[in-house]
Amino acid sequence: MPPVPAIWRGKCEPGEAFNASSCNRKVIGARYYMSGYEAEEDSARIVSFRSPRDSSGHGSHTASTAAGRYVTNVNYKGLATGGARGGAPMARIAVYKTCWDSGCYDVDLLAAFDDAIRDGVHLLSLSLGPDSPQGDYFKDAISIGSFHAASHGVLVVASVGNAGNSGSATNIAPWMITVGASSMDRDFASDIVLGNGMKLTGESLSLFEMNASARIISASEASAGYFTPYQSSYCLESSLNITKARGKVLVCRIAEGSSESKLEKSKVVKEAGGAGMVLIDEADKDVAIPFVIPSAIVGKEIGRKILSYINNTRKPMSKISCAKTVLGSQPAPRIASFSSKGPNSLTPEILKPDVAAPGLNILAAWSPAVGKMQFNILSGTSMSSPHITGIATLVKAVHPSWSPSAIKSAIMTTATILNKNGKPIRVDPEGRMANAFDYGSGFVDPRRVLDPGLVYDAHQIDYNAFLCSIGYDEKSLRLVTRDNSTCDQTFTTASSLNYPSITVPNLKDSFSVTRTVTNVGKPRSVYKAVVSSPVGINVTVVPGQLIFNRYGQKIRFTVNFKVAAPSKGYAFGFLTWRSEDARVTSPLVVRAAPSPMGLMR
Repeated sequence: MPPVPAIWRGKCEPGEAFNASSCNRKVIGARYYMSGYEAEEDSARIVSFRSPRDSSGHGSHTASTAAGRYVTNVNYKGLATGGARGGAPMARIAVYKTCWDSGCYDVDLLAAFDDAIRDGVHLLSLSLGPDSPQGDYFKDAISIGSFHAASHGVLVVASVGNAGNSGSATNIAPWMITVGASSMDRDFASDIVLGNGMKLTGESLSLFEMNASARIISASEASAGYFTPYQSSYCLESSLNITKARGKVLVCRIAEGSSESKLEKSKVVKEAGGAGMVLIDEADKDVAIPFVIPSAIVGKEIGRKILSYINNTRKPMSKISCAKTVLGSQPAPRIASFSSKGPNSLTPEILKPDVAAPGLNILAAWSPAVGKMQFNILSGTSMSSPHITGIATLVKAVHPSWSPSAIKSAIMTTATILNKNGKPIRVDPEGRMANAFDYGSGFVDPRRVLDPGLVYDAHQIDYNAFLCSIGYDEKSLRLVTRDNSTCDQTFTTASSLNYPSITVPNLKDSFSVTRTVTNVGKPRSVYKAVVSSPVGINVTVVPGQLIFNRYGQKIRFTVNFKVAAPSKGYAFGFLTWRSEDARVTSPLVVRAAPSPMGLMR
């Protein structure tokens, strides 16, 4: 790497198992924060590394995804072998360690934001967030910290959360870019061969293999002691009878929406002498797990086939192979079942997540302090947001004068809603068609982000007006802005913020939204509006054509919505500005308000 830039003001804090010399031209800053932790937790508790050093692996994984240098022969225990690099391999990394085993404290998060802004970072990647539902913007440390970052020109990229259900999106402030998780076209699968010759596959990272076929039974048939067969079917600790389980493959279940560890279940089966495990998990059947015995995760459908075979066969047998890397898996990408979904529970006028990126079974660097591994495969929106950070870093490098919202707009308006086969993206586990609440503007397309044609720009003054429009007064506004901001300029509704997506959550008959686009493409260019109206809504755009004569020119336009045939719930469409060279697309998300009689118009 070339020498550290002179404008860098950060530092390397030494600490346990971490010297200042641990930094170099790549990792140029490392700080850690404990005041909240020490005030709240028992100080006698042993903390892993009172220093910036990574004791969990999570930080190394996310940092390398965003900006890791190229490494040959990267693999996880022989799986997924190949060369790998992060999104922006020549970017520098500064680390701000704010989280400990018990979580992250607001005071530490805010101190880290302050230091990062002062140190001179260009982007902040946050693979963390509040529980769902998220509280008020000004009671949430990440919302406050990212507001200050954005007003200093620092783009904040954050994960949407892993709660998976509708309305569970977090990190929902409009001044950050919020990322959902998808699969990619690589999978890790184990074969399950049944005695009748049927060959099924399940998800796994287990490298253990069965040498020969063994009896396969439902774990409910191996119940022990006081446990009912129903309880044992979940392979709970101590619930299995060793005599009944020994040498057999057990079919276990996982409670829906539970945080039970799948890895633990394979340990329970191993302790009971089991030869292997099939785990039926409809919700997260695509998340690969490094089980301690030959094992595979299957969904309801395959689970039903296996149980039917067991129930209709006198001596059911099966054999589970070790995990293999599967390339070119179809369809891809799919939205991961765990990825938190919209609508935005705090301000429904702002669509969240903003965009989706790979977050399922992601291979990246790992701290050797954990399990003596160099690389690991993890799943979560923690893994998807650094993909966007890497892409945003490249945009910032090519367009250093662009604001955080311009970079965000470039990523959003160039995203795609189609998979690799040109078909609409679907959602795990049920395979329904995805919509804007699953992926925001769509799945990121890194090839198009550097040249978006037009951008939707916004600055602190716009965010102030947004906050005033949702009920903040000047006093509460200034508590956060720390300046003499006023509510002189406000919006009639939060839908008026110059955001790259347009959401109207309560459309009563008709409503108009204005937007302003800035030309960052060819100086002389003409854009025509192409609209796909949400079902039951008439959408018109005025003017229908934008004529630009110079770079940086701004043009305002109005989008008019009118209820035509009211339907229940949200409807989705899009507006695309098309020129010879560019397509600039915004999702349209509309819900018609019920009429006062309680009946739809």
